[in-house]
Amino acid sequence: MKTVLITGATGNLGSAVTKAFLDKGYTTIATTTSREGLKDLPASVQGEVADLTNEDATSALIGKIIKEHGKIDAALLLVGGFAMGKIEATSSADIKKQISLNFDTAYHVARPLLAHMKQQQSGRLVFIASRPALSAADGKNVIGYALSKSMLVHLAEYINAEVKGKNIAAIVVAPSTLDTPENRKSMPDADPAKWVRTQDLAGIIEFMCSDGAAPLREAVVKVYGNA
Repeated sequence: MKTVLITGATGNLGSAVTKAFLDKGYTTIATTTSREGLKDLPASVQGEVADLTNEDATSALIGKIIKEHGKIDAALLLVGGFAMGKIEATSSADIKKQISLNFDTAYHVARPLLAHMKQQQSGRLVFIASRPALSAADGKNVIGYALSKSMLVHLAEYINAEVKGKNIAAIVVAPSTLDTPENRKSMPDADPAKWVRTQDLAGIIEFMCSDGAAPLREAVVKVYGNA
């Protein structure tokens, strides 16, 4: 049985991803930012409260999970945040906040897990980027968000270069607009049928961690739907 760690497991995407992996029989460990969030997790999930912006605390948590389970086969790094703003409206502090939310929370998990996966000679790290991180035309109005997400793309490239020849891969999944209640409310004139359903994206992420995707390396998967 494979063991998966899911960060940001109680969000819209996190809930769908958690269900997808439970349905496939994974031993599932999920993080939330508060004890209240633990109540939103399925009973079969091992919930952990974590401040992933704290590198030392995150490293200690990863060590604890590895000690308890012996291995972590995959990690899905879903924690993040969004902010609007063109360059002239985005301060350095705004960018640092986005980097803390979108990059640091992933890096603090990926760093100790990469060492663990190199020891066990296998593993998958899945990062969630975004269309604005890959397209300047889409990113120019959300500069802090786009920059922070683009850092994940480059991090995955560096990881894959380091582990070349091993059964380890860092995979970047870049969706367009997700069909969530919040997005429907904030964009009432848009057509949500063109967006990406969270359950569909969850299924793609699960496949990326499955034996069927074992040959994949250096993958950036654009999941844009019809948007």
